[in-house]
Amino acid sequence: MPASQSRARARDRNNVLNRAEFLSLNQPPKGPEPRSSGRKASGPSAQPSCPGDGARERRQSQQLPEEDCMQLNPSFKGIAFNSLLAIDICMSKRLGVCAGRAASWASARSMVKLIGITGHGIPWIGGTILCLVKSSTLAGQEVLMNLLLALLLDIMTVAGVQKLIKRRGPFETSPSLLDYLTMDIYAFPAGHASRAAMVSKFFLSHLVLAVPLRVLLVLWALCVGLSRVMIGRHHITDVLSGFVIGYFQFRLVELVWMSSNTCQMLISACSPGDSTTGKVENHEP
Repeated sequence: MPASQSRARARDRNNVLNRAEFLSLNQPPKGPEPRSSGRKASGPSAQPSCPGDGARERRQSQQLPEEDCMQLNPSFKGIAFNSLLAIDICMSKRLGVCAGRAASWASARSMVKLIGITGHGIPWIGGTILCLVKSSTLAGQEVLMNLLLALLLDIMTVAGVQKLIKRRGPFETSPSLLDYLTMDIYAFPAGHASRAAMVSKFFLSHLVLAVPLRVLLVLWALCVGLSRVMIGRHHITDVLSGFVIGYFQFRLVELVWMSSNTCQMLISACSPGDSTTGKVENHEP
């Protein structure tokens, strides 16, 4: 036994890891101690810390850098959307040449606003009702009643979407009194553009027009949308979205198209005196 102990001590002396500078390599690694470990150990009834506390703290400390990375490195869709939005704002500001008195085309602002008024809802609804009162044919009344339905649908749809999105225009412009009447206050979507697109498609489908008139009708719709951008009221995407919404409104009206009998019932309900007179006149030889 003494010989074996002397040989063991000799091996320990010859082992490099037993030197003072390498003693830390032979000790097991110590986990990170929680901050409150000192306070827990000082108490008389302190219990040993759970080994899961250190792992939980490490996971919490690793979550913060990941959240920062998500904010600093957005997705490709976010980058593309922000880039398109910046291009839209930049191009809309460049095209807003009649946005204010100091704009480059400030002298033409009145004429450009007049073009936009031709696509306003109040003149179109008033003109449709006037033509409906003056109309004496069943086919004309049918077309005018469905046009009135389409105009009312357009105003309600645009007002609802604008109230939901609440997007401001590229310039600080206050809405006019007519805009407040039709609840066309915000920028997205452009109500004038949706109305112009819907009316143009409606006339092209239900009226027999010559080719020059058809071309002028399409150009009028485009000019109405462009005028809203030139006065700084809408972005380019607002006008394009208005054109798309106007087309789908026309398709919806085509699906729920009111027949001649339904139109006559509505007209009779709105004006019972005129309907009675009309019936008497129809029985005259």
